[in-house]
Amino acid sequence: MANPTFIEVQKYLSGVDYPCSSSQLVEAAEGNGAPQEVLDALRGLPDREYDGPTAISSEVASEG
Repeated sequence: MANPTFIEVQKYLSGVDYPCSSSQLVEAAEGNGAPQEVLDALRGLPDREYDGPTAISSEVASEG
């Protein structure tokens, strides 16, 4: 299964208040009905604080 693109991930992060932790990103995506592959990609992010979508984009791109 292919990793989701950043755009696919970002669709499920609406309403996120930055900065936030990787666990908060997973919670937000779950609440927005994200599919399993998006949740898996977010769970694979390093456990740190993210200051905005650009920081998440860099991490998602490096996973692929």
